[in-house]
Amino acid sequence: MAKQYATPGVYIEEKSAFSNSVVAVGTAIPAFVGHTQKAQAGKRSLLNTPMRISSLVEYLSFFGGAPKTLFTVEADGDNYTVSVDPGSAYNLFRSVQLFYANGGGTCYVVSVGGYGDEVGAKTLVGAENGGGITALLKELEPTMLVCPDAVLLEEGDCSSVQQAMLKHCGADTRSRFAILDVWGGYQARTLLDDDVVTRAREAYGNNFLDFGASYYPWLKTTVVQPDEFDYTNVSNPDGLIEVLSKEVDDNVSAGLLKSEKGDLIKAEISKIGDSGADVSAVSNVLKAVSPIFNDILGQMREALNIMPPSGAVAGIYSLVDSTVGVFKAPANVSVSSVTGPTVNISAAEQEDLNLPLTGKAVNAIRPFVGKGTLVWGARTLDGNSQDWRYINVRRTMIMLEQSVKFACEPFVFRPNDANTWLAVKSMISSFLRSQWQAGALVGSTEDQAYQVEVGLGTTMTPQDILDGYMKVIVKVAISRPAEFIVITFQQKMPGGE
Repeated sequence: MAKQYATPGVYIEEKSAFSNSVVAVGTAIPAFVGHTQKAQAGKRSLLNTPMRISSLVEYLSFFGGAPKTLFTVEADGDNYTVSVDPGSAYNLFRSVQLFYANGGGTCYVVSVGGYGDEVGAKTLVGAENGGGITALLKELEPTMLVCPDAVLLEEGDCSSVQQAMLKHCGADTRSRFAILDVWGGYQARTLLDDDVVTRAREAYGNNFLDFGASYYPWLKTTVVQPDEFDYTNVSNPDGLIEVLSKEVDDNVSAGLLKSEKGDLIKAEISKIGDSGADVSAVSNVLKAVSPIFNDILGQMREALNIMPPSGAVAGIYSLVDSTVGVFKAPANVSVSSVTGPTVNISAAEQEDLNLPLTGKAVNAIRPFVGKGTLVWGARTLDGNSQDWRYINVRRTMIMLEQSVKFACEPFVFRPNDANTWLAVKSMISSFLRSQWQAGALVGSTEDQAYQVEVGLGTTMTPQDILDGYMKVIVKVAISRPAEFIVITFQQKMPGGE
């Protein structure tokens, strides 16, 4: 209704020249859930609170650094063994390092506890206390979910966490994608009942498979540096003293070391059990005189540098999204800060990973001569689905759905009439046109790439309008990867047609 003017004069009215527009939501924002050194922003606790960060420096300021992982050293006849104390191992910090090393940017971190706290399935999921994965229900921005500490649990508990991740992405939010690790994925496949990939497929369950992808094998990384270790990383100093003292005795007996110097070295070795000793000085002396001590430190570093790939893969997703777009498959991309996968997979061995009867494809990470270590797969766990077989198709659809959803919110409670329908259709069509031009949608014409339908007799009945429903149908042809490129060669007669 036109405004009624009562006083003579000149009046100015402004009229909008442009309709509302759809803004593409972010796609490269993972949420990491796990244990951290601390969870503090000033005096405010960040425990079980999603925190947005944009760099490793910010992570360090809010959540601290790496865990001090402990090892047990035991003499075994003429040899010795070095093994990780399970209760001191945590994967989140190293995974965030890999995320940033592989092109990551903005992410969220949910700290569910500190170092020293037991890693538990209930803690990571957080359904009872509203923490963990559950805490992310209140956040709109994250688009990926990563939980690298899950593989530290017993196999059954890891399964429950990963199924909760898929449910969170595919049912609770329908706006996120889960990046899953294979439990025990540092081991080679046996193709028997104890095969790690077969067991992982069983553990993932059968629900919401199109909202997650799995990667195998684990990675040999370089994120852990040699200077991060000394003898205080050994939880049983008596065992280390025994091994190093035996080394000295053997060298003296073999005439490789004079007894006087042997006594001096043993005096240094005895300081391992002295809580008041200068740790740096003693460690430096032992590094200089004991090959076995250096080997033990090397084994510690090697053990911690074997990491599940989810953090690095999240970084690759972010890198591909920012440089090309979410519609590009996150594959055929090299993994940074790694020396290679823990298991070398051949093309023949990848067949079962990529095309299993169950459809639960597990994406391979493989080394290639002259190229480095590449992610060599782009399938979701719903590999038998023609709709949701590919990661980029599912993630592109999430982006389109969420972008259109947020853009349509201003039209809630608007009159459900032709003017509103035209505005909504024009807005969505304009957005899809830009996506088509960017390469997210395929088709030689706009009509082949997308269609937007809304209106009485088209998408709605008179009863729908009476009930307050405005129904919009959007059809899109999303770009799919050229996963199998077949080139056919045929001989032709010399000089022939």
